[in-house]
Amino acid sequence: MAYAADRYFLEGPHSRKSELRFAMRVFGEFIRGFRALHFVGPCVTVFGSARFHETHPYYTLARQMGARLAALGFTVMTGGGPGVMEAANRGAKEAGGHSIGCNIELLHEQKPNPYLDRHIELNHFFVRKVLLFKYSYAFVIMPGGFGTMDECFEALTLIQTGKIRNFPLVIMDSAYWWKLQELLAGMLKAGTINESDTRLLYYADTVNEAIDRIDRAVQQFGVLQQPSASRILGEAALNGH
Repeated sequence: MAYAADRYFLEGPHSRKSELRFAMRVFGEFIRGFRALHFVGPCVTVFGSARFHETHPYYTLARQMGARLAALGFTVMTGGGPGVMEAANRGAKEAGGHSIGCNIELLHEQKPNPYLDRHIELNHFFVRKVLLFKYSYAFVIMPGGFGTMDECFEALTLIQTGKIRNFPLVIMDSAYWWKLQELLAGMLKAGTINESDTRLLYYADTVNEAIDRIDRAVQQFGVLQQPSASRILGEAALNGH
């Protein structure tokens, strides 16, 4: 299984042949990802917990978010699993938009949710994160756990260091994330981040606030022209792109 291969790789140095095989598998996974996602159009990625069920208010919030992002013309991208991810994908589909998932193989199996126009199955978290960031023009951080925190700080670091443009990073439900605000205030006081760094996050409590922020921010830098799929190379665009 992929998680066993990752664990073996991360144990430390192995034979050159073993390291080369792993590198080639990673390269192949990137190529599969590029082929699957190259023509999905401008995306907004929604991050959040897989543990919220359909009746939870955060599921409802993410579903509304997906619908509003689709109405703006964005393809909604998630990790492809259940919970918040499913809700955002579902909202996009119900609004007539496009819905994409980058699913990950886990020890406790995570199946792709049923609201995806296209999804890709991935073995490595770092490949998944690269793909989620590569095609996105904004990031929405819904309530979540360790994985959501990891994705939030990855986006923050990439923006802070200029590796990606200053795309909007919206944190939904300031009450849930108040400890994060407290943590960042402590970092600022200690001098480990700057005042400008704290402004990389935008806290929103309603979908309207989040959508307004994303819409205004994206207009500042525009959206890249999307390439056309090649039949010769067996490439396929989503309907409507």
